Amino acid sequence: MDNLQKEKQELIEMFGIHFESIYHVTPLAARIMGLLILDGCKEGLTFETIVERMGASKSSISTNLHLLLNSERIEYYTISGDRRKYFKASPFSNRLANYIKVIEHEKNLIDKLTLYREKTMSCTQETNNLAHAKAYKAYVQKVENILLESIEEFKEIEKN
Repeated sequence: MDNLQKEKQELIEMFGIHFESIYHVTPLAARIMGLLILDGCKEGLTFETIVERMGASKSSISTNLHLLLNSERIEYYTISGDRRKYFKASPFSNRLANYIKVIEHEKNLIDKLTLYREKTMSCTQETNNLAHAKAYKAYVQKVENILLESIEEFKEIEKN
């Protein structure tokens, strides 16, 4: 195995470990994402190519591709006259947009906690808890603004 091939395998493994932990997907799904990021960014990879490169069974690849499609981590396209699907990692802006959903959920929880705590404060610790919740919401809103700006930047890059 030449140095570039070895480096690619190491990167796929690193992506795999990273995606397993942040997306809570199977090791195979995480490594498929890594493969698609490295090798599928131009024209995508066919199902057969993914099976060959990953060295896993067709059913395992199929199951994990469906998992990644359903979670919008990857996408596919077809070519007229060609029955195959070409899989690619979703655009980075789309993958980042999933974090907006998490942030929205977080803000909702913080708001509910704040309303509850304002009604029930009876000691110093609960007053501090309310202050922490409000400070945390301000932080989450800053993160959301930065993320929204980044998504717009990535959309501009992806247009090209």
